[in-house]
Amino acid sequence: MDIVLFYVLLTSIATTTNAEFVITQFRNIIKKRSTNDVIFSGIDIYSMKIDSKVTSRFAHNVITSRAVNRASVSKEVLFEVELPKMAFITNFSMTIDGITYLGNIKEKEAAKKQYEKAVSRGHTAGLVKASGRKTEKFTVSVNIAAASKVTFELTYEELLKRHLGKYEMLIKVKPKQLVKQFQIEANIFEPQGISELEALGSFINNDLTQTIEKSFSGKKGHVSFKPTIDQQRTCENCSTSFLDGDFTIKYDVKRDSPGNLQIISGYFVHFFAPANLPRVPKNVIFVIDISHSMLGQKMEQTKEALLKILDDVKENDHFNFILFNNRIIPWKEYLVKATLENLKEAQKFVQSIKATGSTNINDALIRTVEMMNEAHKEKVLPERSSSTVIMLTDGNPTSGELNQGKIQENVKNAIQGRYSLYNLAFGYDMDYNFLEKMALENNGLTRRIYEDSDSALQLQSFYDEVANPMLRAVQLHYPINATSELTQNNFNHYYDGSEIVVAGRIIDNDLNSFTADVKAQGANNDVTFTEQVNIEERAKALHDQEYIFGDYIERLWAYLTIQQLLEKRISAQEEKRKNLAAQALELSLKYKFVTPLTSMVVTKPEDKATIADKPVEDTSIQYSYPSRANSVDGDPHFLIDVPQKKDHLCFNINLDPGVVLNLVNDPDTGITVNGQLIGKKKVSNNGQTQKTYIGKLGIVNTQLDLKIEITTEKITLQNGRNTATFTWLDTITLQKEGLTMEINREKNLVLSFRDGATFIVVLHRVWKKHPLHQDFLGFYTLDSHKVSEHTHGLLGQFFQHIDFEVFDIRPGSDPEKPHATMIVKNNKLTVTRVSEKDYGKDPSHGTIIPCWFIHNNGTGLIDGAHTNYIVSNLFSTPFIN
Repeated sequence: MDIVLFYVLLTSIATTTNAEFVITQFRNIIKKRSTNDVIFSGIDIYSMKIDSKVTSRFAHNVITSRAVNRASVSKEVLFEVELPKMAFITNFSMTIDGITYLGNIKEKEAAKKQYEKAVSRGHTAGLVKASGRKTEKFTVSVNIAAASKVTFELTYEELLKRHLGKYEMLIKVKPKQLVKQFQIEANIFEPQGISELEALGSFINNDLTQTIEKSFSGKKGHVSFKPTIDQQRTCENCSTSFLDGDFTIKYDVKRDSPGNLQIISGYFVHFFAPANLPRVPKNVIFVIDISHSMLGQKMEQTKEALLKILDDVKENDHFNFILFNNRIIPWKEYLVKATLENLKEAQKFVQSIKATGSTNINDALIRTVEMMNEAHKEKVLPERSSSTVIMLTDGNPTSGELNQGKIQENVKNAIQGRYSLYNLAFGYDMDYNFLEKMALENNGLTRRIYEDSDSALQLQSFYDEVANPMLRAVQLHYPINATSELTQNNFNHYYDGSEIVVAGRIIDNDLNSFTADVKAQGANNDVTFTEQVNIEERAKALHDQEYIFGDYIERLWAYLTIQQLLEKRISAQEEKRKNLAAQALELSLKYKFVTPLTSMVVTKPEDKATIADKPVEDTSIQYSYPSRANSVDGDPHFLIDVPQKKDHLCFNINLDPGVVLNLVNDPDTGITVNGQLIGKKKVSNNGQTQKTYIGKLGIVNTQLDLKIEITTEKITLQNGRNTATFTWLDTITLQKEGLTMEINREKNLVLSFRDGATFIVVLHRVWKKHPLHQDFLGFYTLDSHKVSEHTHGLLGQFFQHIDFEVFDIRPGSDPEKPHATMIVKNNKLTVTRVSEKDYGKDPSHGTIIPCWFIHNNGTGLIDGAHTNYIVSNLFSTPFIN
């Protein structure tokens, strides 16, 4: 048996590190294996689906790959995906023969310890981690038995950036074999309206062009790509696939105003991209490394790019070149205006550049800053202009000042925040972190230029991004006492074709209108842009759009905040760097993002016997939690844990708001739990069944003469004639004879009865100004072994063992939700495989639980009809027929 049964890895090619060397060796090992052994030998990837939902530039992507081992022996399946560099993985799961193994995101060291613990126990484990800031590749291999099926599901999120006037979503397509069901599906929702939409693939030929469907109307856009297996072939009857390359979706939005404010669930995002502004003149000095290591193709590509850039320099710009090796060689002793004559002379100078000597980065940059300072002092440059330094180098300093920290200090002291420094790192032979920190300390960024045939295009593409400054010193202001936790809201430049994005929290629940003020320096004068919106109307306009996923603005805010904290950390001092890392880690764990500070661990026991002895929960659940818990949560979703089957059953109860249902009734211990349904704030008249939730709970313990009423506002205990009231803002632990009650502020309530079960009530807060939804409760039962065998109710009846069999699993109308036949309680039912959320372990985000859904209000699973569980009030004792 192959020892490496399960292996998960995120690789980075952004920096040259020991980790990269290991990754390279891993890739070489894979290459040396027979391709048939790894992918084709009996392994049939019969389905691959990439499902993308983009809402207001924020993309939520789910990649699902299904494979079956058609061989007669166990085989290794390889799942490999290339991800956008700025994306964060949020979830990974692997399902083998109906058993799902979930990824668990933890602090990096804790994840590593869990990984090592699993390996030491003989488990096969995978450690998913982002090795550096430029995450690139995700690889999983797993052994599956003959005739077994495996499903991989990877979820990642990213904020799409506007680049040269278009948002761009890149999807790497590389299934490495013909796939029976291959599909890319993208749904885009933009409240501003979509102005253009295109989809293209680097691998698309004439036959495949017709398989791309794209359309947009108003606020919605749709792209799909579904080539048949024959259309994927490189030739008739070939077994090789055309699908190998980039699939890119580009779009832009309508811009009736300079900015767009979006508000939902107490968070806002502000997109700012004004159009039709006069261009701010630019002053740029190109600082070019001409040391010996640049000799050959790198030097030729650099010269090619510089010549093309000179063609695009505008007449009112000023520019110069400073070449450096161990000497500093300026083209001119001062910046010159981009006249036709000066541009022609510059082109000749560029063509004459030759590479030789060592690398003196310090003196080159200091001389550059002195030249820029002198030009401003002598008023050679326009008063309202933007000054930028662009340095290209392929190596570390080898002459002059060699201490990298000292160079960074010297450059920062010289620039003093007046100019932007952009560093272009050519290849891998330099310390990327050194260049990155230096750029970030000076209002710039660092971009890697990959050594390839298109290096000249990469250089030119970067210049195009910063070629046209439209605004300087951009400041975005929001209501001071009504907002908090803003992302970056001051920017040195706004470049044509880009976009500024700011997000934050609204902390004033009584705020009715929201105002954004933007102040900046334009080409001719200072400018101000103001936008004001009605909060409730704006939230209502966004609500219930089919393309919207969850609280997307909150997740966008968290994503942006983490990215910026990680960026600030690079250039911060030691103590501040620790604080920034702690903040980023806290958000990464809260919102379940795989970042450079977190890792995801997936543990798969070696065989079924191991699963029974050492369940997955032992190594992959963050919290100590009972092995069995039944619950009702959501609208209302009943989730039944069946540990003997290592599976879950689920069903809904559809009744009107105001109805009270019996959830638990134990006549022996005297415990009864009832729940009252609530609906939406406003009822639609579309004929659809209204979703309902648990809004109130009534708990009775006759042995303790105790009644507890729980609402979304307060908890009331009545013991005989004594009454005590608590709110969800409290954090307390109350112990009295036979009862322990613990309130965790604004999260959950734990009730433990000495001779009965333990209950957890989860509080779900909804934004106060949400136009439709309102706060609701979730109810979870634990310690079911402490209740009597006579316990009943919609949840209570499942405290005892329930047996069922599932067979004839078949495709449903939704390929993600197969149907099956179930035998339970002597009833033959058609059931559907779905996923529900359990908030008992994680009240904020929940855990996804696959389950078999029983239709028609649980008919055939629950005893009697669902209406038999209706009781007259919160404290009624039920009578079940």
